[in-house]
Amino acid sequence: MSGQEDKIESINKNPAAKNIIGVFDSGLGGLTILKYFLKNLSGYNYIYLGDNARLPYGEKSPETIYNYTREAVAFLFSAGCNLIIIACNTASAQALRRLQQEYLPSAYPHRKILGVIRPLVEAIAKNPKIKAVGVIGTKATINSNAYKSELEKLRPELRIEQQSAPLIVPLIEEGWAHKPETKMILKKYLRPLKTKSIDALILGCTHYSFLYKEIRAIMGRRIPVPQAGEIIALSLADYLVRHGELGLTTVATPTYKFYTTDDIRLFKELGEKFLGREIKNLERVKISEL
Repeated sequence: MSGQEDKIESINKNPAAKNIIGVFDSGLGGLTILKYFLKNLSGYNYIYLGDNARLPYGEKSPETIYNYTREAVAFLFSAGCNLIIIACNTASAQALRRLQQEYLPSAYPHRKILGVIRPLVEAIAKNPKIKAVGVIGTKATINSNAYKSELEKLRPELRIEQQSAPLIVPLIEEGWAHKPETKMILKKYLRPLKTKSIDALILGCTHYSFLYKEIRAIMGRRIPVPQAGEIIALSLADYLVRHGELGLTTVATPTYKFYTTDDIRLFKELGEKFLGREIKNLERVKISEL
């Protein structure tokens, strides 16, 4: 048995969940999703993990993305999470299905992992006015064709235009979100989609929500840009109602815990802008040892 397997086995000797929802992202982007969870589902306990030390995931191979995501999931389950939301489009596209089919059944058969792609796809597919949709995301997300595949399952007639935007995540994580250079690069990525007469734009990366106003301004009033956090929070609320077997319940005094694999000061400084509130309970961890 490998060292990795030994550690997973030792974690599973005490596998009791602790009424916690885990939220994972490669960096800070998932905080834009957690923001809506805390707004609409604030009575639950949450743990957030940002793997800032190893981002961006979007430039890495599918196998590396899977391994990084599996390590993050193992950490969150070992911390007592009943359910994990992979609030990272790249990880959802490249690792979610494999984790659900291969990892969960043997490691944590009574817990669940969800992604962020399906709720957005369903929201778009339900709107009959949308005939053509644009998707912007990291290279890994776009190359996976995850959005295209899921959209075609529900609406085969949809015209789907995709555009990778590899520079946006690093710029946001470096605190350059509102610099003139970032806006110029953003326009360069979005203009090809705008010229293709799309009826809606999917932000296929949770980081992009931090530039929501800028994206809306570039795309114009005619092209709606669904707010991912709102849609995913509504989807989670429905899921929790239907899956009482997970044992997730609201509590009188919920706890919100944050972990990062990189610099605490930078995570707090930028993270509070993403989350829209103060981040108090924050620690640095190394998850690659799990």
